Amino acid sequence: MALPLVLVIALPAVGAAILLLGGRRTDAWGHLLGTAAVVGSFVCSLWLFLGLLGRGEEERQLGLDLWTWFATGQWEVKLGLLYDPLSALFLLLITGVGALIHVYSIGYMEHDVRRRRFFGYLNLFVAAMLVLVLSSDYVGVFLGWEGVGLASYLLIGFWQHKPSAAAASKKAFVINRVGDIGLSLGVGLMLVTFGTTSFDEVSELTSGASAGVMTAIGLLLLLAACGKSAQFPLQSWLLDAMEGPTPVSALIHAATMVTAGVYLIVRSQFVFEYSDTARLAVAIIGTITLLMGAWIGCAKDDIKKTLAGSTMSQIGYMVLASGLGVAGYAFAIFHLLTHGAFKANMFLGAGSVMHGTDDDVDMRHYGALQKAMPVTFLTFAMGYLAIIGFPGFSGFWSKDKIIETALAESPVLGVCALLGAGVTGFYMTRLMLMTFFGKQRWEPGVHPHESPKVMTFPLVALAALSVLGGLLLLNDWIVTFLAPVTGEAEEHHLPVPPILISALVVVVVLVGVALAVVLFGRREVPREAPRNVSVFTRAGRNELYGNEVNDTLVVRPGTQLTAGLAAFDRTVVDGGAMGTAASIGGLSQALRRAQNGFVRSYALSLLAGAALVLLALVVVNLA
Repeated sequence: MALPLVLVIALPAVGAAILLLGGRRTDAWGHLLGTAAVVGSFVCSLWLFLGLLGRGEEERQLGLDLWTWFATGQWEVKLGLLYDPLSALFLLLITGVGALIHVYSIGYMEHDVRRRRFFGYLNLFVAAMLVLVLSSDYVGVFLGWEGVGLASYLLIGFWQHKPSAAAASKKAFVINRVGDIGLSLGVGLMLVTFGTTSFDEVSELTSGASAGVMTAIGLLLLLAACGKSAQFPLQSWLLDAMEGPTPVSALIHAATMVTAGVYLIVRSQFVFEYSDTARLAVAIIGTITLLMGAWIGCAKDDIKKTLAGSTMSQIGYMVLASGLGVAGYAFAIFHLLTHGAFKANMFLGAGSVMHGTDDDVDMRHYGALQKAMPVTFLTFAMGYLAIIGFPGFSGFWSKDKIIETALAESPVLGVCALLGAGVTGFYMTRLMLMTFFGKQRWEPGVHPHESPKVMTFPLVALAALSVLGGLLLLNDWIVTFLAPVTGEAEEHHLPVPPILISALVVVVVLVGVALAVVLFGRREVPREAPRNVSVFTRAGRNELYGNEVNDTLVVRPGTQLTAGLAAFDRTVVDGGAMGTAASIGGLSQALRRAQNGFVRSYALSLLAGAALVLLALVVVNLA
């Protein structure tokens, strides 16, 4: 299994190197090479997964030491790979959904003159994410973590001729650096405390550390997760990231970047199990974010930004589940997998809608697209039913388990999660009605049409996964499969039978759906957004003023501090140095006048000096 394990990362990494270093010579076939690299990586992942299933539960872990990365004093960091049930599921998600997004991109980016470079960046993104989830050491995770940050910067700003895209990529890069500080400090604290950053060794030594140290490490890792997974208070970059090409949005939101934070928390469960405070903080952050994302999703008219709000909300569910401890880890990963399928489905569907409407992203300019784009409509509908938790679809199983576990562990968090499900039903129904139903609202020159097969094939495959993803819960398969990594939870006691909780969730979701039908299904949707709206709608449109808060608390004080430091440097540091130099220069000029080369001047100086000495002797003798 060692060779396929190395090839999983090597194929997209080599693909990225060839496409980015090969230049224009690879323009004609670069997109095919990039797609083949990720498809090959998926085949290796599937081969590894089948091999893992053939092993006993105790043998479902493969470690592979590649080489010693660096050693200093008593510390030694090895670059190694760890393949276990958790990384196995992530590999299938990243390479499987990633391969479908690559296939879709062949059609979506067909007319872009920089298509070869785009596929190079996609390959780099996939390779970095695979390094992140396969590393056996936190330092290796940090390597993949930074690679994902670089690739997202390049892809979000891919259309760099647009100032908004360039600004969005810089914003994502800078805000993610805040989270990266948390990861770097957390890894450093592990190294100081345990003398190692290896997963296996840290997990063995955590019981010997103090509660304060474990809480500090847990909170630092949570800060890192907030940056990568766009959780409160580091969520503001995610909606601006919609400036990138739509396949990038699908890759970031479904299979790679935003899932990294959830992976980090679940992988570090041996840290969080020793700190109730850190675990509670994780659950609270997840709950706040799931409600914030749902609120924003209700107010946006941009189809991609509505989906971005839903990503914040759904990732919030996963983070909430991670904060519930052993009872929630497996369900966090379960929802991550189902979400990866239905969110990629809907983002690519949104791209198909934009492809057929001259790149218009405003849902108020759509309407009645179900007849013009039947495949896109039907596949998008599968994703819609999955995300709202319609019975039988994948999201129904995964989200319900999180709500059920939250109600068992904390009624307050459980009620918040239940409320989020109802709001999800509202804003996603609003999106469906404004896009595919009602009267057509597009301009006379726009002719909506179905996308080519190279784009609709991935939609069909992802729609099938959106429907069937719930099978992972059959006989508690995913819980049992992940138990060697996440631990085995004790059976929780619910105040009512689970079937009643599921029925309650469905009722709450239907209330949200019905409200959206009343407001947007039976009324004419104006092409321009109404300005006379409630304070809640204005707050949602402004993304709950996250940018203003960042500007007030961080940007302006930072700008003023920088201006003050620049003034201090200019007046005190540079002024002192320049003043000293000027003084010495002036003295030198004065002394230089005495060295004029005239004998008469020197004789006069000697005479004046002798007279001065004589006068001094007279004064002394008289005294």
